[in-house]
Amino acid sequence: MSFWDRIKPAPKPVSATDARLSPDGARLELAWDDGARTAASAQVLRQQCPCAACVDEWTNKRTLDPAKVPADIRIQEVHPVGNYALAFAFSDGHTTGIYPWKLLREVTQPAS
Repeated sequence: MSFWDRIKPAPKPVSATDARLSPDGARLELAWDDGARTAASAQVLRQQCPCAACVDEWTNKRTLDPAKVPADIRIQEVHPVGNYALAFAFSDGHTTGIYPWKLLREVTQPAS
């Protein structure tokens, strides 16, 4: 048996097939390639920002205080990042977070 016969292919990671922002920018809804539909508020997404300004790069500890993210924060723009993530422009001026599909699946809840 060769090396190539022993390795297992990695499972395909889940990815979003559609992203819809509510008209007021308060909520993001995602459709996934496995058929699931999830959603999150702009506040939750901002609180979970993975960028270096919000999470310490060395300790991986969150430096952004979630309590300081206002409930009325809005998503002003959504941008795809390659085929693996989304980036958001928030109403507080924050634009540096890149949200991979895996993170978005973890922080969003089943859509009602």
